[in-house]
Amino acid sequence: MAYPSSHPYPQAPAPVPVRRWWQHPALIISLLVVIPPVGIALAWLSPWSQVKKVVATVLAGLWFLTPFLGDPPKKTAADAKPQPAATQPVAATATPPAAASTAPTPAKSPEPQMPAVVGKPFGEAEKAVEDLIDKELTALSAYNDVELPAAYTDWIACFQSPGAGTVLVPDSANTSVHLVAPGTRCPAEKDTRLHPKSTPPPAAEPTPTDDDDSSSGGSSTGGGSAGTVTPGAYCPTAGATGIGKTNGKLYTCKGPGQKRWRP
Repeated sequence: MAYPSSHPYPQAPAPVPVRRWWQHPALIISLLVVIPPVGIALAWLSPWSQVKKVVATVLAGLWFLTPFLGDPPKKTAADAKPQPAATQPVAATATPPAAASTAPTPAKSPEPQMPAVVGKPFGEAEKAVEDLIDKELTALSAYNDVELPAAYTDWIACFQSPGAGTVLVPDSANTSVHLVAPGTRCPAEKDTRLHPKSTPPPAAEPTPTDDDDSSSGGSSTGGGSAGTVTPGAYCPTAGATGIGKTNGKLYTCKGPGQKRWRP
């Protein structure tokens, strides 16, 4: 009869499973980083504990999904600035108008006007006018039978054109004065003669004599030759004859009317 021993025989340890190449921790971790889906699959096929598998799956999943989540919306400059706190509306107060400026406004330069130069020497009139216009002041004689000398700055202006006070256009104004010599009286109007032409007195009509045909009932019976005579001229003796000075014809002193040498 055999009796059991008080010390049982030791049991043999369980065989350690063989680790495949795809179960190597370094490979699984590398794939979890580079290709998370493959790394997660290999992690669950590995002999890792349940806790390690869950942790590896969560971390690899977050790493894999992060690029697809996109960047968060950026804040604009307006959003970045702090918004002012709402304030109660303030009642508008009337602002008194600004006092009007007392500085004088510069007056616009008036247009030049023709000065009064009548009665002034030409030299003074010339300066007064030519300071206002671009052209020269024209000098003319007030008498049409008197010519201006070579120098006439002391001659006096009797008439001016245009009249005093007329607005002048500096680049196109035409101005003139009519002058007389110093000490000469101005004429009543322009184009007047200083020395009027003398007219000869009319010839006196001869006094009729008693020999006039009209004073007697018939023609006088005078006679005689008067030599050369002027045709149509007065002759005192009716019936007298004479030869024309220019044509040699015979003329007789006779009427009608006043006696004259007639053919």
